[in-house]
Amino acid sequence: MKAIKLGLGLFFALSANVGFAQNFPTHPLRLIVANGAGSAPDVIARLLGVKLGENLGQQVIVDNRPGATGMIATELLAKSAPDGYTMFLSTMTQLISMLMFQKNLIASDFTSVSLVGTTPFALVVSSTLPVKNIAEWIAYAKARPGKLLYGSGGTWGSSHLCIESFNEMTGITMTHVPYANTVATLTDLVGGSIHMYCPAAPSLPAFAHSGKLRSLGVTYQKPTVLLPGVPPISDTVPGYELLGWYGINMPPHTPQKIIDLVSKEVAKALKTPELQEKMLIAGADAVGSTPKEFQVFLQKDTDRWLKVLQNSGAMNKKP
Repeated sequence: MKAIKLGLGLFFALSANVGFAQNFPTHPLRLIVANGAGSAPDVIARLLGVKLGENLGQQVIVDNRPGATGMIATELLAKSAPDGYTMFLSTMTQLISMLMFQKNLIASDFTSVSLVGTTPFALVVSSTLPVKNIAEWIAYAKARPGKLLYGSGGTWGSSHLCIESFNEMTGITMTHVPYANTVATLTDLVGGSIHMYCPAAPSLPAFAHSGKLRSLGVTYQKPTVLLPGVPPISDTVPGYELLGWYGINMPPHTPQKIIDLVSKEVAKALKTPELQEKMLIAGADAVGSTPKEFQVFLQKDTDRWLKVLQNSGAMNKKP
């Protein structure tokens, strides 16, 4: 009798779950962003949120939770109910920082929904330096081991590891100077206080158009309209690649039917020419993927950056 009661309880619980998924969504959804208003992830989240809300028939509210290198946002997601109403716009920066914390790992501790888009980075220098391409930079840097400075938007963030990976693959030795944000880093690069930086494409136009910066190479392995006329770094350094990316994750144990529904609607939104054009203006290529495809992508990126962090000695230091 006890077994029968347990079986009936499980049956009714599963039935309720299926019914809930079929009726989803019945009220607005929340999209957590680990960055402040006006940042590139915030812009992407709001662009996607509008179209996704239209597809789902409910408003998608962007919830900005910056700070603690993404820990505040990921902690919030980890504590959220797995009901499909809370989503997280993950990025490569949070994946790397959570590897450093070894907590709230994007690839394994949360549910993968869809890869939203990718964005390239670029190796940039002051236009006053006597280098015009990657090959000339490598020769210039090797002639000055340890004497050149490169900036980043924060230790072990994406812009830091962009150049760490480049240095490792080319045998260059440079000194890292961390900054609080991209604007401060680019300002000092223009002023000559540092020699190189690797910002994401969306942050470049205002400075690049001034003629005071020179983009030597893009981190995609093929040319991109996001940085026209800038050759891939891999043309000179075979195998080099860095994809900045945006994705959608949900809390663990979110019902699969809800995951599949949201993933389908995200991909549908990203296939519209209107959203694709807006994302290009914001500096990103729209993608859209299945949950499984995004999971494979995340695991590959996790393996790559974990190796870089371990080889650099970063894993021996607490964030």
